Amino acid sequence: MPTEISKSTPKIVKRSSSGVMSPLILVLFASAVLLTGVIATAFGHKFGYYRGYQASQNEAKLKGDAQQLTAEDIKKLKLNVESLTKQVNTAKQERDISLNNLGQMRQDIQDLEVKNMQLIQVNDVYAQSLVQQGGLPLQVVGAKMEPLPENAFEYRFDVAMLAKDGLQHRLKPTLTLLDEDSLVEVPLEPSTYDIKGISRIRGRFVMPSGFKPKQAKLNLESNGQKVEQIYNWQLSAPVEKMPMSLSEVPETDQRPVNEGKGNTQASK
Repeated sequence: MPTEISKSTPKIVKRSSSGVMSPLILVLFASAVLLTGVIATAFGHKFGYYRGYQASQNEAKLKGDAQQLTAEDIKKLKLNVESLTKQVNTAKQERDISLNNLGQMRQDIQDLEVKNMQLIQVNDVYAQSLVQQGGLPLQVVGAKMEPLPENAFEYRFDVAMLAKDGLQHRLKPTLTLLDEDSLVEVPLEPSTYDIKGISRIRGRFVMPSGFKPKQAKLNLESNGQKVEQIYNWQLSAPVEKMPMSLSEVPETDQRPVNEGKGNTQASK
């Protein structure tokens, strides 16, 4: 038998499309990568430019603030210098005024010293004249008592005497307060004085609680002479601006007392 050779039917094999599309995909991928790189580069350049711009703006702003701050500081310094200059000028003017016042005060003091020496000279002449005529008898030329805070009182007596020998002698005063039934002796400090011409008896005492004197008696004794003077107790008008405490009152008043202007009147 003849051998039958089988004839195979030829098959049409279709070529796969993946083999055709592969180069295109590669091209597209490469383009995408390139585009991404370009975009990234452009974005990075823009971002870097923006950051650099911001940095330059901040730096310029800081420099401007620094310049402005420096200008303000300079302005403040100028104002301080002007203020200090004014203070120095004022201090110089006050110094010049003080020096002028000091010079005037020195001149006034010198004038007062000269006048005081002249008055002493005149007093010496009068004193010598009185001594030659027998001296000046012991007497009270001024008396006054003033109320003080804390039930205290200040006494002021001006006493005159010029002995026949023209010498200085010891004076012993005694002050006594009297009411209708009792008396209170006021302790005087100092208890004795020197007298040659005028002696000023000054001091303070606290009135005993509940005691209301009607009279004040002053006894004086010096160089064998004795004087007794009784005054009616008449307080003067209330003292204006009376201090709250005795410690606020200055020392006793050393001014001369004019007769009849105090708060005591001699009993007849």
